[in-house]
Amino acid sequence: MSYFAVAAGREGDEWNAAEVDLDEVADVEDAAEVMREAFPDADLTLLFVDADDEFLTMMRLDDGDDLRTFGSDAEYASQSRLGEALLGDLEPQDTDEIDTDDEESISASPTELDAEPVGEADLLSDLGVGGAMLLALCAKEGMMPSDVVSEVAAVIGFAEALENATGA
Repeated sequence: MSYFAVAAGREGDEWNAAEVDLDEVADVEDAAEVMREAFPDADLTLLFVDADDEFLTMMRLDDGDDLRTFGSDAEYASQSRLGEALLGDLEPQDTDEIDTDDEESISASPTELDAEPVGEADLLSDLGVGGAMLLALCAKEGMMPSDVVSEVAAVIGFAEALENATGA
């Protein structure tokens, strides 16, 4: 299974992004170390992994600690070594617990997912992308993982850094 991974780091109000290599990642701590190495001085680092244009993993690291992870589908853990490393220990997301108040509708509700999301869908809620919005983006028909990342980048404010890093 092929993947594309990009990390985004914020120092103060400035975002930077860079493509990262996860070939040597054996577990979430290894992924966190890749994030720390990509942006050692960041107060917030995000990692986005697009696997085969089908599965999306997001990881968040605050001040180099407190790692949080979301996966669009638990199936990714059984499909690849990297999926198992990133999502293997996560519990399915209970979509009934997602707060849908004050969130913009993306024309899909979290309960309409054909996938089994895992981890913390609300890991970006303080940045403007609540759990319901993230799940709705993942569920939206025709939406590829890279599209979800672009939408998230636009809301959070690192779209330009993402474009510079990916050439998109």
